[in-house]
Amino acid sequence: MTVPRQTIRTIAIALAFSILFLGQPVRAAGSEGAVGSASGLPVPRYVSLKSERVNVRTGPTKDHDVAWVFTKQGLPVEVTAEFENWRRIRDAEGAEGWVYHSMLSGRRTAVVTFRDKDQLVGVLESPAVEGGITAQLQPGVLASVKRCDGQWCRVTGRRFDGWVPQERLWGVYPNEKVD
Repeated sequence: MTVPRQTIRTIAIALAFSILFLGQPVRAAGSEGAVGSASGLPVPRYVSLKSERVNVRTGPTKDHDVAWVFTKQGLPVEVTAEFENWRRIRDAEGAEGWVYHSMLSGRRTAVVTFRDKDQLVGVLESPAVEGGITAQLQPGVLASVKRCDGQWCRVTGRRFDGWVPQERLWGVYPNEKVD
């Protein structure tokens, strides 16, 4: 008796899912040995969306349903797992799904987070509390990450360029250094 090719594929995907979800827990960025099986890059890691339209699927194949669609190029997402050419990602709100690897960019971006709903984040001219404020950003503002020293990040965007406390950004890990 021969087994249909689709059945073999389904079994292979089920096996991969069991390894991904029931195997070793994903370690924090910077942990030794925490690399993606397909890319060899660290998992988890932050990346950004390459396109203005990115389908997020319920599983790692085009046969899986589209759960939602991102419509903002450059948004940061966190890669939490890999399966062949697919990446499981998490957004700033904690939603997870699968995207095709070519829809992601290694370009680092971040979203300004908030402590209090209406609190603005000051952009400073130097990475120090004493630096002069050059702009104030609302929570949710998207910024390009140019550099982080573990405490401060230099970010740029429309009408701003300066330093913000690293803890106020979603898209970089605490104490992470970015060059």
